[in-house]
Amino acid sequence: MYYTQNGKEKSWDLLAIHDSVSIIIYNVTRNVLVLVKQFRPAVYLGSIPECDRKESIDTGKYPADLGITLELCAGIVDKDLSLEEIAAEEVLEECGYQIESSSLERVSSYRSGVGTTGSVQTSYYCEVTDEMKVAQGGGVDDEIIEVVEMTIPDVKAYISKEHILSPPSFLYNICWFLQNKLK
Repeated sequence: MYYTQNGKEKSWDLLAIHDSVSIIIYNVTRNVLVLVKQFRPAVYLGSIPECDRKESIDTGKYPADLGITLELCAGIVDKDLSLEEIAAEEVLEECGYQIESSSLERVSSYRSGVGTTGSVQTSYYCEVTDEMKVAQGGGVDDEIIEVVEMTIPDVKAYISKEHILSPPSFLYNICWFLQNKLK
């Protein structure tokens, strides 16, 4: 993008991407947060020193685990549905819980990737029970998503670590949950 700011011409590399939704899922039957782990190529590449970023990366030296992130259930807005309907679909596809879109509580909307994309992510909160689990989850098509359940003490310990393989929106939403929903 080329633009003028304070009379000076500038350029900036950026991407146009879809907006997205994310969902904080709390299983009230077992008092756990339902999260997902998945491989993120950009995180993987960013974990490898520049001198070793050749055409072919030595996966023996740099295992795929370097690119596996812990995240909220989430998805892009690429359908002609309401944000709540898309969020409910993602909860089923990624985590296996059948919820009604009307059961979602809107948390907030914010800009994600502000240095490169500026897309809008809208986050929601929902409570589920074991009885609402109707599928394994794990994503659709070629997605490889691992469903992870964490207790509140485990989540608190995770966000207190020095090195966290999660996006800032994850941290924001977990802090929102701990402040607003934890009894």
